[in-house]
Amino acid sequence: MTTFGKGLRKRTRRKLRKKLREKFTVTRFLQEFKKDERVVIEHEPSSQKGMPHPRFKGLIGVIAEKRGRAYVVNVKVGNKIKKIIARPEHLKPVK
Repeated sequence: MTTFGKGLRKRTRRKLRKKLREKFTVTRFLQEFKKDERVVIEHEPSSQKGMPHPRFKGLIGVIAEKRGRAYVVNVKVGNKIKKIIARPEHLKPVK
């Protein structure tokens, strides 16, 4: 009997997969956000760096600050506000 891996992307084969016709675009990696801008957390499977935990997929948050290449996003989960550090390719602006 084997044991399951305990990495960050464990049991996410279907969650963190691109659709058949989705293509790689550089614009997601180069986008800029301002403080207090609302964003949706959507994972970009081709980039593992700066990827938030899969439990935060699809949540809407507010940009708090920029930290290096990444952004700190405040997301409300239940009664708590969580700080999530994510790179811009994993974020999408709310329209």
